[in-house]
Amino acid sequence: MTENEIGTLLVKAAIEVHRGLGPGLLETVYEVVLAKELALRGMKVERQVPMPIVFNGNKFEEGFRADLLVEGKVILELKSVAQITLAHKKQVQTYLKLTGCKLGYLLNFNEDTMLSGITRCVNGLEE
Repeated sequence: MTENEIGTLLVKAAIEVHRGLGPGLLETVYEVVLAKELALRGMKVERQVPMPIVFNGNKFEEGFRADLLVEGKVILELKSVAQITLAHKKQVQTYLKLTGCKLGYLLNFNEDTMLSGITRCVNGLEE
């Protein structure tokens, strides 16, 4: 499955989760429910994945934790905040750069509609 195919499925799942739960819950609630929903759709999903980084030739086993890693290819960063900032978007871009992943999503579940809360981030992904 390509990154774009995964992305299509996970956006549909995020919309369904948001419709079912609504906005305003803690990020961890959305994380566990979305992970289950994606797994039910046949995708491999890992939660709170330690992601190693290399800096100046030194490998650090846990540089950061990805909220969700789907099919080992797509990083999801989940938020439940009043407003997404440029810092949130840069966070996902940095995760992509450090891991070599080509696609990531910043999902803000605190929006009135999930479509308003989706930010797609790419790193060298061919469309």
